[in-house]
Amino acid sequence: MIILIAYFSSEVYFNIQSTQAIAQVYKYGARGEQVKQIQTKLKKWGYYKESVDGIYGYNTYLSVKSFQESNGLKVDGMAGNTTLAAIGLPSSTQASGSPSNKNVTNNKDVDLVAKLINGEARGEPYEGQVAVGATILNRTRDARFPSTIAGVIYQPGAFTAIVDGQINAKIEESSIRAARDALNGWDPSGGAVFYFNPATSTNKWIWSRTLIKVIGKHRFCS
Repeated sequence: MIILIAYFSSEVYFNIQSTQAIAQVYKYGARGEQVKQIQTKLKKWGYYKESVDGIYGYNTYLSVKSFQESNGLKVDGMAGNTTLAAIGLPSSTQASGSPSNKNVTNNKDVDLVAKLINGEARGEPYEGQVAVGATILNRTRDARFPSTIAGVIYQPGAFTAIVDGQINAKIEESSIRAARDALNGWDPSGGAVFYFNPATSTNKWIWSRTLIKVIGKHRFCS
């Protein structure tokens, strides 16, 4: 594997021949449209309070650090692939001549969905675990939510497992299998984009959602 590194206005591009992917890292001093998008997303979620000017200055740096800290990411103030995806922005672009397909999954997708399933649905029936994974994927296709798996999972306040740290619990094999089944198209939730446990939920609004089905302790809703 050959890695070529070049620096362009504080943006680092890695050309990895085996994947033909171009990774981008935005950090202090960077400028441009992508920085504006980062600021816009962070502003929408309350992390960034200043004007959207496309300049990765100190306030943007602090906002990125705050977002990373709140969502269990590496806290370095730089918007690399993982942070960009969590924010809900494309983390990479295809090299020239390579086909682009945003529905293509990879091991990172499996790992992330498995961790969320593990944190949210450990001990639930296997069908219910797959349904939780399917709900994540359903959200990526719904305009009300981020379009990436990481963006959906790390959307502020979206999942209890992010807030209480259960996403980092020891992974169970069933969670990995459930993630793969969900990514391969099995949707026991019936197209749900919400689910909750009525025994533990304190959110009154969630009860207004239309019930699709009940699996184990979870109610899956549209």
